[in-house]
Amino acid sequence: MSDESPPESDHLVGVGDDATKRPVRHRSRTAWVLEWVVIVVVALAASLLIRTYCFQTFYIPSASMEPTLQIGDRLIVDKLSVEFGTINRGDIVVFKAPPSENCGAKVTDLIKRVIGLPGDHLTSKGNTIYVNGKPLKENWPHTEPLGPPIGNVTVAPNRYFMMGDNHSDSCDSRSWGTVPRSDMIGKAFVRIWPLSRIGSL
Repeated sequence: MSDESPPESDHLVGVGDDATKRPVRHRSRTAWVLEWVVIVVVALAASLLIRTYCFQTFYIPSASMEPTLQIGDRLIVDKLSVEFGTINRGDIVVFKAPPSENCGAKVTDLIKRVIGLPGDHLTSKGNTIYVNGKPLKENWPHTEPLGPPIGNVTVAPNRYFMMGDNHSDSCDSRSWGTVPRSDMIGKAFVRIWPLSRIGSL
C-alpha cells in the first residue's frame, strides 16, 4: 500500500458523481438582453414613481431666497411631507406658481418660506412683520429692509402666505396673494449642490 496521497484536483466538484461531467450551460444572448431590459424598465418605473410621489430635485434660478438659498443651488424636495404631513410656519416649500404671478418671466414652480398659516392675520410696520398682532420671530437667515409692506391680510382656510428670505428682492404673496395647499409640491429639506454647501435646510 502506498503512503502517497492522490494528487489534489484543481477543479471544483459539484454534488453527485456526475456533477463534473455535465456540460456548463450558457445563457443565450436573447435571455441576457431580456433580463437587462426588464431591469432598466423596473428602474425607470421606480424612478418615475419616486419623482412623482416622493422626492424631486429643484434648481434655484433667482436670488429671492438669499442668503438661505443661492442661485444655482440644487435641492431635494420631500413631497410626502406635504401630502401626509403638516405645513408649518418657517418651512421652505416649493409650489406651483399662482396664475396671478406677475414678476417677469413666467415660471412653473416657485420656492418661498411659509410666513402665514390658515386663519392668521398679517401686517407689517417698518421692517417688522406682525402675525396675529405679535412681531414675527424670524429664526432663519433673511435680509432687510422688508421692501414692499404687508397690508392687512387674513389668510383664508387651506391657504398660505409665502415670502422670500431676501425680503426686498422677492416677488411673493405681497404681490400675488396666498397659495392654496393643493398647489404645494413639497418641502425643501436638503441641499445637494454645490458640494461646498451640501446639507439640510
